[in-house]
Amino acid sequence: MASISVSRIVPAPPERVWQLIGGFDSLPDWLPDIPSSTLENGGRHRRLSTSDGDTVVERLLAFNDAERQYSYAIVEAPFPVTDYVSTLRVHAVSGDATVSEVQWSGRFVPTDAPEADVVALFNGIYSDGLKALSAAVA
Repeated sequence: MASISVSRIVPAPPERVWQLIGGFDSLPDWLPDIPSSTLENGGRHRRLSTSDGDTVVERLLAFNDAERQYSYAIVEAPFPVTDYVSTLRVHAVSGDATVSEVQWSGRFVPTDAPEADVVALFNGIYSDGLKALSAAVA
């Protein structure tokens, strides 16, 4: 099993960042590569359309509003992985209430591709996503 974790300091308080990213259906609000998201199965699944025309279906596994985090699994996607589970978290930064640290992490089993390539793929997705988030809250 491989894993990846990317974090970034963003220029907004944790409450404001969580308000933007904390909804399971909110990816289109801050992630440019996801132009649409539709909740299904009573909000437990989201069907994402990518800017490349692909579809990704994810299942919400855990949600904790007080701790500003949620975890999800990929149900269907064009990625060369199985057993993918990811967590998105917003942390307060000690001593500075005007910024937040956002952490996006995942673990998965690579299939049909070298582990290093799949880790690099998700590193790029997470890094680009957090960069877009930082710009969205600035």
